[in-house]
Amino acid sequence: MEQNTSNNRQEGSDEIDLGQLFKLINQGLTSIFIGILRIFLFLKRNIIPLTVLVVIGLLVGYGLNQVVTKKLKTEVIVKPYIESKNYLYDVIDEIQANIKAEDESFFKPIGIDVADLEYFEITIEPMGTQEVAENLEDEVLYLELLEKFQNTDLVSDVLLSEIYNKSTLNHKITYFYKNRETGHEIAKKLTAYINSNSYFKEVVETNRANAQARIENNENLVKQIDEMIASYSERMMKPDNENQSGRFVVSEDQPFDVTGLLNLKNGLMRDIERKRLELQQQKEPINILNFGMPQQVQKAFFGKNIVVIPLILVSGFFLFAFLQYLNRKSKEML
Repeated sequence: MEQNTSNNRQEGSDEIDLGQLFKLINQGLTSIFIGILRIFLFLKRNIIPLTVLVVIGLLVGYGLNQVVTKKLKTEVIVKPYIESKNYLYDVIDEIQANIKAEDESFFKPIGIDVADLEYFEITIEPMGTQEVAENLEDEVLYLELLEKFQNTDLVSDVLLSEIYNKSTLNHKITYFYKNRETGHEIAKKLTAYINSNSYFKEVVETNRANAQARIENNENLVKQIDEMIASYSERMMKPDNENQSGRFVVSEDQPFDVTGLLNLKNGLMRDIERKRLELQQQKEPINILNFGMPQQVQKAFFGKNIVVIPLILVSGFFLFAFLQYLNRKSKEML
């Protein structure tokens, strides 16, 4: 009997707890509904002033867009040497500082009138990391082969080239201005000034001369390897050849390694290709990959006057209504 009574009480307690839970959920949903209803009624009562504010904001924003001169920009994609990267950022900072200071003595030798630099601005930013080499396994094998010749100039030159290619990023220089004709011409003159550094011009000329000499040297080595392999093949084809081991013995302790020579030839050919590519790419201290045409600066959606002005007016109206509500509630509490 007592056990049945205890069970009945527990079931009743569970039913009460569930009832309270559903009651709380119902109260919460009712509060949310009442809140939505109050917002709807508020908007309904104030639909006319809100509509007027939105229309006024649209008209004011449109008018400002017509009055304010739109900014233009020219984007220049460049690739500096690994040694000239810091120079590139320093010279950009120097130009921007002189623009703010309106230093006529700085711009006059470049052929730029300070009066044309109104609203002019220059910025620079990296464009991202370069892609990793596609055939990494071949690169590793090639470097392992070069390790046998680690005391030669070839290895250091190739490694320097690899480090340069993987550590130098493309950068984007952006010129902002308002006058299409003068602004674009100023961008050209400033880019030419950036590339006029005498030290880096000499470095470029020296590197190009070294690359050309390396190409000629490698081509001579490839020619010698071809002659040695041809001589080896001719000797192996002779019927009275006494060497049956498949090796042409240059000396008693140094066999003729055809595979090693072919690998070395492939490495030399790849180095020739790299040097020819360097000669094509490295013509200026700051290589210009693309010099863009003038284009209008596109603002973000919430940065446009036609959107910002109505938002400001409507937000101000809501803030004013909220302050009125707080003032009315405070008077009721007193």
